[in-house]
Amino acid sequence: MATLTERKRYREAVLHALYTAVADNRTELPGEGLRAQLGMPDADLAAACGYLADEGLVTVEWTSHGTPATVALTHEGLRRMEAEEEQGQAERG
Repeated sequence: MATLTERKRYREAVLHALYTAVADNRTELPGEGLRAQLGMPDADLAAACGYLADEGLVTVEWTSHGTPATVALTHEGLRRMEAEEEQGQAERG
């Protein structure tokens, strides 16, 4: 089981990967591709996606095995990532 620090890092990694995909005009990512891209175990990806979905930041279509089939940012998730990007730009000046 992942530690609290790892779980937070996994959630942020999922959000950043999805935000990058949106910038490339992809509205969703396949779960398998996301798992491979981020190099995280299925259980941890499922937990991260479930948490983010409960928070209203992503939508998830699940496989029959309980792993993400596709994951997409919601409008709220996009707004959060844009706010983080703007904050980072302001801090860099």
